[in-house]
Order: sequence, then structure tokens, then C-alpha cells
Amino acid sequence: MPRSYIFSSESVGEGHPDKVADTISDAVLDACLQQDPASRVACETYVKSNVVVVGGEITTTAKLDYESIVRAAIRDIGYVNDDDIFHADKVFIMNLITAQSPDIAQGVDAKQAEGKKTAEQGAGDQGIMFGYASDETPELMPAPIMYAHRVGAALTAIRKSGQAPWLRPDAKSQVSVEYVDGKPTRIVNVVISTQHAEGTEHKDIEQFCIEQVIKKVLPAEMLQNTEFLINPTGRFVIGGPQGDTGLTGRKIIVDTYGGMGRHGGGAFSGKDPSKVDRSAAYMGRWVAKNVVAAGLASKCEVQFAYAIGHPQPVSVHIDTFGSGVVSDDAILAAVLQVFSFKPADIVKQLNLLRPIYSKTTNYGHFGKDDADLTWEQTDKAAELKKIALA
Repeated sequence: MPRSYIFSSESVGEGHPDKVADTISDAVLDACLQQDPASRVACETYVKSNVVVVGGEITTTAKLDYESIVRAAIRDIGYVNDDDIFHADKVFIMNLITAQSPDIAQGVDAKQAEGKKTAEQGAGDQGIMFGYASDETPELMPAPIMYAHRVGAALTAIRKSGQAPWLRPDAKSQVSVEYVDGKPTRIVNVVISTQHAEGTEHKDIEQFCIEQVIKKVLPAEMLQNTEFLINPTGRFVIGGPQGDTGLTGRKIIVDTYGGMGRHGGGAFSGKDPSKVDRSAAYMGRWVAKNVVAAGLASKCEVQFAYAIGHPQPVSVHIDTFGSGVVSDDAILAAVLQVFSFKPADIVKQLNLLRPIYSKTTNYGHFGKDDADLTWEQTDKAAELKKIALA
């Protein structure tokens, strides 16, 4: 008897309040790295109504106009309509940024310090990180989260093109996929909640989202007896930071694997790559994706952990959930030969000291086809396969 279950994942649009905050934080990070690749950045943003609060710890030689950065980020999202209380040109901005603590800096810097056991660059914090990959989609990502991202990204592209002037920036998507014996077989339902201009008819929104978004971006063979739930409350005029508070780092499952792979708990946006919350999660994705791309397993999860200020991970673990063509121990041995998990080496291997992070903010940090996002490359697959199968 085949085992059947349904798994759901959600995505959110650029105008979702939490993503507005993420977008601003990553815009600040990129502006710092553009001028000073050695910048140390931990930028947090809070948005509500017509207020933006930018805070955190930044140590950089970059000369920044934070207000211009914030307004440009909001304008690019699309909060420029006359009916927006949260408007790029009208928000009140509060800057609460200070320098990074020297106690943290001495643990991260590649130099000797009193009480520090090594002169190597250490991890910017303790913590656990996960990477995941699956052969369910061409992107080697779980199907539910990739489908949800496709829907959300398409909705945003249409809005920004001007094709549907009634669309507004805040939106969410959710896709539920039926699995039979571990394989995705059918999309059970698709949920879209999109902010819209006053006076737009619900039936028009519903028809548009089904015909011009869902059916254009999701596989037709998966849309079998699929239920479509479009703006199920019936009305979504008040949205964005007017309707809800936004904070950096509250969409960590949207940012990663939609709940399919485990998560260490650390957020990404606004953090420079000395913070292993971000860089090591990217490293984990790179490793897991190469394991699957090598054909060593149909899905792979990598977990590792750090102590603050220490240059080596305190643990590394591989789990292929029984899908490996060789043992997990053999795959782990190959991984440890091919990859270095030292924080400084992660930055070097993935070329992370560049202003690339605004590309990651929306529709997932993983699964995108962009040469700048080096953790999506499968350039180590052949070498991994050769060692693991030797």
C-alpha cells in the first residue's frame, strides 16, 4: 500500500512587512560591502505604518546615506502609490546603528587576542546550521517551496510590469503537494493572498491569479483536481506595514526550504558573511546540492555547528534519509576532503565579500539561477562522486 501525505510551504512577496524589513537590511549590507568588503554588518529593521527603524551594529569605512538607501529600497519594492500610508518618499526614518562590540570583533578577526586560543578567523557566533537539497525539482529544491516561490515571483513581475495596475506590493502564496511513496505527484491546493486597490472586484482578482499566474508557472501535469483559494478573506486593501508590523529575520522558513529541511534558527538578512548564521547556511546548501547533483543521494541534509571565535566546526553530519547510493559515512568522508568548513574558507570558497545579498532577499536564498549566488553551483559534484565511489 503506497504511503500518501500532503506537505505545504509558503512564500511571501516583496511588499510583505517582514520582507520590507529584510530588503532594507540587505540593501544596507550591500551598500557597505560595495565600498568596504571588510565591513562588519548586523543590520536589523522594523517597519510599521509610516515609520522605519534601522538599528544594529556596523563597523565599516563606507560613507553611507542611510536615509537614501532606505527610501530607494522601499521605492524598488513598489510602495509609491498615493493610497499607500507606507510610502517611499513619506516614511519617517530612525537610525539606531552603532559599532560592533570589540569583544565579538576580537573573536572573529584573524589575529591573536588575550584569551583566544588561535590567531585564525573564528566564527561570528555559536550555533547550528543546516543545508538541504532534493531532486524533486530542477533547482534541486523541495517542490512545495519552489512552487510557492514561482507563484509569488510571477505575481511581483506582473505588478512591476504595470500589466495589472490594481495589484499592490503585499502578497503571500502557499502550495500544498501530495506525495506518494516520497515523490511529489499532485498539487492539492494553491493559496494566493494579494493586496489590491480599492474597488477591484474579487472575481477579477480570482480569475487573474488562476489564469495569468498559477497556470502559467506551475507544471500542468501537477494541477489535477487542484483547489484554488484566492484572497480567501474576500478583501485585502490594507496591507504592508500599514496593516502589520515587519521585522528583519522573521521569514527564515520562507528563506530556506519551506519546512522540508531543518533550520538552525538563525536569520540571514542584514548580516555580513563573518556571521555563520548566513555564510555557513549557504555553505550547507552548496554541499548538499553537490551531493545530490553527484547522484550520491536523492536528498541530502548537512548539519554542522560552531563555537564563537573558534575556526573549526565542532561537528559535521550528513543524512541522506536512506536515499544514498553509498553510506552516509562514505559521503561525509568525501565531503570533508572536498570542502573546508572554516569560516574564513567558506567566505573564500563562495566569494562572499561582494554586494550580492539583495539578490537573495526575496523568493528564497536557495534555488535561484544566478552566477553571483555561488552556493548554487554544482562544481564539486564530479570530485565528490569520484571520492565517494572509490
